[in-house]
Amino acid sequence: MGLWDIITGQFIDVIEWMSDDEDLMVKRFERQGNEIKYGAMLTVRESQVAVFVNEGQIADVFSPGLYQLETANLPILTTLQSWPHGFKSPFKAEVYFLSTKQFIDLKWGTKNPIMMRDEEFGAVRLRGFGTYAIRVEDPAKFLKEVAGTDDYFTTDEITDQLRNLVVSRFAEITASAGIPVLDLAANYDDLGNFLQDKINPEFADYGLSLTTLLVENISLPPEVEKALDKRTSMGVIGDLKKYTDYQAADALTRAADNPGGGGEAIAMGMGFAMANKLGATLNAPPENTNQSGPPPVPEEAMYYIVVDGKRAGPYELEELKEQAENGSLQRDSLVWRNGMTEWTIASEVKEVTEVLKHIPPDIPV
Repeated sequence: MGLWDIITGQFIDVIEWMSDDEDLMVKRFERQGNEIKYGAMLTVRESQVAVFVNEGQIADVFSPGLYQLETANLPILTTLQSWPHGFKSPFKAEVYFLSTKQFIDLKWGTKNPIMMRDEEFGAVRLRGFGTYAIRVEDPAKFLKEVAGTDDYFTTDEITDQLRNLVVSRFAEITASAGIPVLDLAANYDDLGNFLQDKINPEFADYGLSLTTLLVENISLPPEVEKALDKRTSMGVIGDLKKYTDYQAADALTRAADNPGGGGEAIAMGMGFAMANKLGATLNAPPENTNQSGPPPVPEEAMYYIVVDGKRAGPYELEELKEQAENGSLQRDSLVWRNGMTEWTIASEVKEVTEVLKHIPPDIPV
């Protein structure tokens, strides 16, 4: 180092930080034992804060802006240094610049499957993957709790810890949420928002804010996915009998179009026919082996009646007796039951006439 470098290095007139490193969170201002001149200019750009540290103790924190360093805007450092009023000599202090922008597209994912109980599939193993974004919310706390005296702190130095925290809470919440496996895909947004609210207080302990948490995929083991694909294929086919009928007819048609080489198609058609017969046998309702048992009890007809111009019911015959006794059902009342084409006078319906016997005749005039 030349004599001029030594002389000019004694005082720093401009303090600023410019960096193209997208992953850099904290950068200590390179002073190498240099003193900061009283009245020096401090430039803090948008998405930055500057933190002054005196003998290992955090002092003043500067938000974006242009500052001329003097006792008026260094109140904490002034107190720590016990400067007298009007102090104007150079001073020593470490200056850390922190980036307050969002650090996006940070990855998280489960290293091992998560065991959970599903109502439909029983015990299953799940894996989850996604991204998250963070921001330095409390610069002094982040510097004290995480970065420390590191003069060049990047996201790589903390993402492992944050990822483990996200995965741990994801496993806990997913296993206890009770959401069916097949419905998880429809709840990715809600699950991500819930996880973000749950984890944010723990990120705040590091001076960070979890601004976004996205669940991109939750997957089942390959063997379970294959079984689910087979089940889905069966649902797409639908009626197995109709499907085998179609396949057999198609095979026979191709055999007729190719008389010289239709053996394979005929064999295929016979195979589908046998499968069709087997399916019909398996789907046939069980035969009634107890022929001596009584037939099923017939359902009793239900009747509607018109009372004061409004429909009432339905009533069974026993209930119609009560309606007759309380006067709601008369001989000239309109009644209807399933199978009748229109409303009919009660006295003209055979079953109801038995009920009307309980109604006393009209009083003679």
